[in-house]
Amino acid sequence: MAMSPEPPPFQAMSVETLAQRLAAGDDLQLIDVREPDELALASLPRFVNLPLSQFGVWGDTIHSQLEADKETAVLCHHGMRSAQMCAWLAQQGFTNLHNISGGIDAYSTVVDRSVPRY
Repeated sequence: MAMSPEPPPFQAMSVETLAQRLAAGDDLQLIDVREPDELALASLPRFVNLPLSQFGVWGDTIHSQLEADKETAVLCHHGMRSAQMCAWLAQQGFTNLHNISGGIDAYSTVVDRSVPRY
């Protein structure tokens, strides 16, 4: 008997979908895991910055900062660090996670060219 594979702990969200959801004012938890110097170069409104390098500062308080059952979208530069964050959040009991495919770089090239690329 074949075992069905475990579903991934998070789903990909395109930058186009993110833009539509932001424009609609959808109630999403938005996390940007990039470093503060990266945010100074390019950022999107409404995102809370939780830099992965500062995990020791915010890791223990994640449940007091965010709601585990609320739809959550995670952003980084290209999508790798945000995927790491999504996997970690899933281990912490978060259930409705989206990794922004291509990160802010894709957002800049596909959705809003006024967002600087770096």
